[in-house]
Amino acid sequence: MRVTPLLTGAIFLASMTAASSVMAYGQNDFYTRFGVAKVSPKSDNGDLSALGINEIDVGDDSAFAFTLGYRFLDQLGVELLAAERFEHEIELDGANVASTKHLPPTLTLQYYPFGGTDSRVQPYVGAGVNYTRFSDETLDLPGADLELDNSWGYAAQFGVDLLISEHWALNAAAWYLDIDSDATVSAGGADYDTEVEIDPLVVMGGLSFRF
Repeated sequence: MRVTPLLTGAIFLASMTAASSVMAYGQNDFYTRFGVAKVSPKSDNGDLSALGINEIDVGDDSAFAFTLGYRFLDQLGVELLAAERFEHEIELDGANVASTKHLPPTLTLQYYPFGGTDSRVQPYVGAGVNYTRFSDETLDLPGADLELDNSWGYAAQFGVDLLISEHWALNAAAWYLDIDSDATVSAGGADYDTEVEIDPLVVMGGLSFRF
């Protein structure tokens, strides 16, 4: 059988169409994203004037993080962010005398403007809720203890997948988390309360895998 240029072109076009359809990105996709995330709290997170402390600053930290998600429509999905515990040093008036660890599970509803298409670049935005659980608070002041209450707040998200195969993509994502914790310092038989506004920007880079 003689393969004509027209037939060759048709075969090529068909193979490209089949390959691109495999890349279709949308409804009924389950996926996970994973990588390294950096949590950067806003500066000047509060004060404790009752103890003469004018400035509380919570430091940055990085850890392994991952997400689990599901696309119930081409352009809409849900995603849960989880991670290792982040550990933050806390400065009181510039002295590094406290620390805490936290877990920040975050659930977002996401919108994918290019969902259902074969575009290799797939941006998305999301909005949802964050729950932050604090643990292992330490305060290196004689006779003093620190306790941070767990926090509920809103979350906003932006991200993008760069598809490199049927299942794999490069991913970059960022979240803004509303984290405000009621802090209690116990010292000298008395309790001193204040609000610590952490409100971090979380940035993650890594890979995305579609099942």
